[in-house]
Amino acid sequence: MSDRQISQHFETLAIHAGNTADPLTGAVVPPIYQVSTYKQDGVGGLRGGYEYSRSANPTRTALEENLAALEGGSRGLAFASGLAAEDTLLRTLLSPGDHVVIPNDAYGGTFRLFAKVVSRWGVEWSVADTSDPSAVRAAITPKTKAVWVETPSNPLLGITDIAAVAEVAHDAGARLVVDNTFATPYLQQPLSLGADVVVHSLTKYMGGHSDVVGGALIVSDQALGEELTYHQNAMGAVAGPFDSWLVLRGTKTLAVRMDRHSDNATKVADMLTRHKRVTSVLYPGLPEHPGHETAAKQMKAFGGMVSFRVEGGEEAAVEVCNRAKVFTLGESLGGVESLIEHPGRMTHASAAGSALEVPADLVRLSVGIENVDDLLEDLQQALG
Repeated sequence: MSDRQISQHFETLAIHAGNTADPLTGAVVPPIYQVSTYKQDGVGGLRGGYEYSRSANPTRTALEENLAALEGGSRGLAFASGLAAEDTLLRTLLSPGDHVVIPNDAYGGTFRLFAKVVSRWGVEWSVADTSDPSAVRAAITPKTKAVWVETPSNPLLGITDIAAVAEVAHDAGARLVVDNTFATPYLQQPLSLGADVVVHSLTKYMGGHSDVVGGALIVSDQALGEELTYHQNAMGAVAGPFDSWLVLRGTKTLAVRMDRHSDNATKVADMLTRHKRVTSVLYPGLPEHPGHETAAKQMKAFGGMVSFRVEGGEEAAVEVCNRAKVFTLGESLGGVESLIEHPGRMTHASAAGSALEVPADLVRLSVGIENVDDLLEDLQQALG
């Protein structure tokens, strides 16, 4: 990071943290160090601490410093994908026989990682409604080493009181992990509320342009940061230099994008609540949402994700997805363009038959930054 004093205002940090001007040319954007190895100044004489780009790369370092600053942490780590970050975290925190409490609503890939991969390693898990701290407490066992939370959750937009669940986890000697992908650090900073680890899919809002895949872990505890750094290098699923550069470009505009995403999503949710074919709208910005008060307390705004249920069941929900024109039918989320999907058949198919199975009549929207009138008109015609 530059040696000049960096403002603590988020928008300024997003542009300047980690973004030191190139000392050789004065370039204001960090270069893409597309390099695998580095000339050493004698055996063991690492220039700037760089020896091999799996261990460290200057472009990735710039991104990791930026991420740590935005989340208010001491260490940020960038990975090849969100799931690569999660896998590294779990294998750092857990040993065979340990237990994790996971939410009853979560990204399908996260559930698959627990149910199909980590469980084969001898790690146990159980499901709890993390919006209810007493349910989390009841799910904890003497073997629990971590409590996993998504807030807002994917795809049902549930809200968890981070501070309350952090207290429950810490009372049991467990760490609290918060997936902050939907909110981003602009809207919510879990570490300041008591979380131990923040997880991101950088693919989503942090990158923001649907052109990169990446993941991140951010922590406050220096010792945990060192341990994660060791495993990041030992396991090797690191973010490449060009991917790091793309995400670093994305974080610079995160604040202005999230303001627009949130404004558009609020208008979309309001329209959907008044549509005769919509039976339920899931958006924490709505006063009737059960987590609205908690979200208002711990979030700056309510984000760009909206889910809703339609009359007519699964086939009707699929038809709405197929009829959309401005909303692109596709997985993922958080880009400048609006996306629509059917979670039951797409992103959350791996949760079918489990406690995390999503309703068949559910449609999920990632509301982009287009003109909101065009988005409203498109949804109205798709709903018929």
